[in-house]
Amino acid sequence: MKRQIFCLATILLLAACTQPEVPTAAPKAPVVAAPAAPVDPRPVIVAFGDSLSAGYGANSGESYPDYLQLLLDRRGYRYRVVNQGISGDTTMGGRFRTAAALELKPEIVILELGGNDGLRGLPIKQTRENMETMVAEFTKAGAKVLIAGITLPPNYGGDYIRDFERIFADTATKYRVPRIPFLLETVIAAPGAMQADGIHPTAKGNEQVAAYVMRYLEPMLRR
Repeated sequence: MKRQIFCLATILLLAACTQPEVPTAAPKAPVVAAPAAPVDPRPVIVAFGDSLSAGYGANSGESYPDYLQLLLDRRGYRYRVVNQGISGDTTMGGRFRTAAALELKPEIVILELGGNDGLRGLPIKQTRENMETMVAEFTKAGAKVLIAGITLPPNYGGDYIRDFERIFADTATKYRVPRIPFLLETVIAAPGAMQADGIHPTAKGNEQVAAYVMRYLEPMLRR
């Protein structure tokens, strides 16, 4: 009996000694975080508008804000232009987007809206209120505002066009901000500067618009 117990204990001991070794998990490689994108320290200029800012009908990189950035770089101004143009947008749409623009903490806002209001024949009072609200919000946040005026085709009638154009002039006067009388002044009749629709500049036209905007923008800049 003792011998049987001894044999059984021996068998169990041998079995324990020959148990396959449980593999241990390989150590995980340390997770290396991707380097953060460098922060651009340049003050921001927001081109806040509709299709005229977005560069409708032109290739990527050929909007007037793109050419404006090139001009700033060439002249040694360290600013970053952010294009917040949305084709088809109205002044009402702009009011809803003002907060998003202010998140960029812009130093300057080029406010180019209202053309679609006029083309749709929206009430002058409504467009005026929207423009004033946007300018008030931008200036209250500490941004300088440059208003880009626009006009309408003659078929909209003299009275409506006159009242429409006064929105930009009156708002600029009320809030004491500079104004470009007519954004497309230098391209509207220039050969090759306008697309077939007669509303939107070509790439060549956008380059000329940028040069025109720069005339009014440059006094607002700092080295």
